[in-house]
Amino acid sequence: MGEPLITYELDGAIALIGLNRPDKRNAINDSLIDELRVAVLRAHDEADVAVLFGHGSNFCAGLDLAEALARATGQIKPPRKRRRHNWHEVFDLIARGPIPFVAALHGAVVGGGLELAMAAHVRVCDDSALFGLPEGQRGIFVGGGGTVRIQRVVGTTVMMDMMLTGRLLSPAEGLQEHVVRYVTPAGQALAKARELALRIGKNSVDTNWMIINVLPRVQDLSHDDGLFVEQLNSARARPPEAEARLREFVDGKAKKLQDNQA
Repeated sequence: MGEPLITYELDGAIALIGLNRPDKRNAINDSLIDELRVAVLRAHDEADVAVLFGHGSNFCAGLDLAEALARATGQIKPPRKRRRHNWHEVFDLIARGPIPFVAALHGAVVGGGLELAMAAHVRVCDDSALFGLPEGQRGIFVGGGGTVRIQRVVGTTVMMDMMLTGRLLSPAEGLQEHVVRYVTPAGQALAKARELALRIGKNSVDTNWMIINVLPRVQDLSHDDGLFVEQLNSARARPPEAEARLREFVDGKAKKLQDNQA
């Protein structure tokens, strides 16, 4: 039996999930997606935060084009019935599951790799990262949720330019277009992602759930409906942990907020 396509490690309350096809630049095929699903669901059960990263010199170079060609030429038989795209299903388990995900990005973060990265809630890259959507030059179209997630972050104009021209964004441009929130020196993205995950894990589990599930849904609503959903969530019965945290603050026992600078 070969090496797993996805590695999994539990470090306290943090799940470390690694893409492990370094010889293929961590290109995504069906087998990798299947293993990623298992790892994400495991993290849902036993972790409070997860960190997603890539082994080797790249985060992810996107779709496995050899598998895509085999599917296009009929070498891979399509399912008898239509079903939800497996990428959509697994990426949504990351984006709208019960725990936050932090992505540590380096090297190629292109095509499906960028779509996967954008499913995470906080993204860190190092100086080696390059972001792109080369589907237009391959005669295909994005298929991992990019039209929804990437477009809502960078806007239609930027995404259209990336797809039409095939241009790659540098780390500085990725920061400017909100693809990432933090940029580190080469080789330090994973350490920074773990640092952020540790900080995020200090929040209450319930609050983290509301942040990652309520905010994106409110974004899809009208002004009035958004305020209504906000009120429903802010007025929920608070668990004992929330009451204890509020009392610490009122009594002057809460720790001061740390500096938020990257």
